[in-house]
Amino acid sequence: MIPEPTGVDAVIAELQASVLPPSAIAAEAPAAPGLYAWWASPTVLPQLDGPAQPADEGRRLLYVGIATKLRSRLGQNHMKRTGSSTLRRTLAGLLLDDEAFRTRWTDRVVLVDEDEVRLTRWMETNLRVSWCEHPTPRTVERAIIERLTPPLNVDHASGPAREVIKAARRRYYASAGPRPTE
Repeated sequence: MIPEPTGVDAVIAELQASVLPPSAIAAEAPAAPGLYAWWASPTVLPQLDGPAQPADEGRRLLYVGIATKLRSRLGQNHMKRTGSSTLRRTLAGLLLDDEAFRTRWTDRVVLVDEDEVRLTRWMETNLRVSWCEHPTPRTVERAIIERLTPPLNVDHASGPAREVIKAARRRYYASAGPRPTE
C-alpha cells in the first residue's frame, strides 16, 4: 500500500525533506510509483540555477521525474544507461566538452560503454536524490515542475535554463554524427 502524501504540497515537502547518495537507491528506493528529484551543489553545473534544498542550502534542485517503479527507474535507468534516461542524456550533453564524453549510435545515441561508467561515477560523486511514493505521479508532475522550476526539465518548464538544456541535448545527439543507414 502506498502511503500519503498525494497532494502537491505534501509531495514537494517529501522531495525536499532529505536527500541521499545514489548508492542508497538499491537498498532504500521502493518498487512503487512516485516522483523523484535530483540535487547538486551550486558548484556543479553552475550555469543552471535551481531552487535550494530547504534542509541543506548547499544543494539545489536539478531535475524532477516520475516513475512507475522508483527503484528500477532510478537504479537501472538513471544510474546505468543513457539510452533510457533523459536525465543522463542531458547531463552528458552538458558535460560533453568538460568530460570528453564520446557517443555512438545504437537504435539511438548513447555514450560509449566506458563513458557510461564515467557518467555514473560523476553522478555518484556530484548528485543526490530524493523520492516520494505517489499512486498516480503523472497527475501532480506538471504542478510540481511548475512550482519548483528544476532547470534540467524541459517538459512543463519555462525560463532561461530551458534553452540551455535544449541546446545541450542537441549537441549530445549531434556528437554521434549522422545516423548510420542500414
